[in-house]
Amino acid sequence: MPGLTVYPPFPEDVPTAPLLVVDYALIKSGDGPEKEKLWKAARELGFWYLKNHGADAEVNGMFDMGAETMHLPLEEKMKYEQGDEGGSFGYKAAGANAIDDKGTRDTTEFLNVAKDDALAWPAVAHRAYPAPVYAYMEGAVRPFTHKALGVNLTLLAVLSEKLGLPEGSLVRLHRPEEYSADASRFIRTTADSHVFSEEKALLMAHTDFGSLSFLHNRLGGLQVLMPGSDKWLYVKPIPGHAICNVGDALTIFSAGILRSNVHRVVPPPKEQCKYERQSLVYFTRPEDTAVLRPLEGSPIIAEAVSKGPEKNWDTGVTAQEWIARRVRARRLKNFQGGEHFKKTIAGTEGDAVLARAVASTY
Repeated sequence: MPGLTVYPPFPEDVPTAPLLVVDYALIKSGDGPEKEKLWKAARELGFWYLKNHGADAEVNGMFDMGAETMHLPLEEKMKYEQGDEGGSFGYKAAGANAIDDKGTRDTTEFLNVAKDDALAWPAVAHRAYPAPVYAYMEGAVRPFTHKALGVNLTLLAVLSEKLGLPEGSLVRLHRPEEYSADASRFIRTTADSHVFSEEKALLMAHTDFGSLSFLHNRLGGLQVLMPGSDKWLYVKPIPGHAICNVGDALTIFSAGILRSNVHRVVPPPKEQCKYERQSLVYFTRPEDTAVLRPLEGSPIIAEAVSKGPEKNWDTGVTAQEWIARRVRARRLKNFQGGEHFKKTIAGTEGDAVLARAVASTY
């Protein structure tokens, strides 16, 4: 299997974040305490482990697809480049994005396969992809898309219930049959990234654009910023456990009740840094036409809005506009200087915590 490598174990003597472990099998069965655990994780740290998600085989297939794609010649991959206009799907070469307010180039390459294209196959919803995507479409890409959708929509239903929203409110904003920026992303960072210090992020401090992320890592490197501090802690990869986190859209829909936490990627710790870092994530994002503003029908969301009138959670833009703007702002060709960069990459419209995190990273 081209995507499978035996790596050194994650070191035990580096500080790690205290993520709660949520059991997806219990969530699906309607277990009350497990739903409470998910609710606690989504409000406090915004990150959690998810076990028993049932997607291990599909994840392995996606790693194989991604490894084959990334080892194609660069000129072949560049035929499927995302471009600089805010498009979410296709290939992004290393160095195409800025990672800080100085315009430093990133060192990661990735491929985004749209949910819409995977579900429409063999028809085309948005664009074409490199040959390995189609070779693995029936065996990995479509099955992983279906599994990830099932997981994230189930979690959204629980969070919708806990927010006191009318039944199905969040799920109706993420219908699989409607176009969105949902995507499966395979990410590759070459092993020579270890020449950077741990303080030099490979992926800048950021919050995720959308609603929920369903992440699979085999090497360390992901770090979260602990709430109320400037301390970064590693998220330890655990075999068979996905890493899930809340994105900005859910923070906005809930008027800040759900936490879209700042995170970054640094070189893997110690012996792991000698290996090429690969990861896989499925991003669940609102439908293109959904307007990002607090949802109506929930007493606790209404209370959160009334308690923070100075925070304008109503962005006035659609999910499609929101995501395109932030994707576009990261492209190096669109770099317009440090202040513009800090403003446009911010998650919840200029969030001060994110701005401080970006400034303290470099």
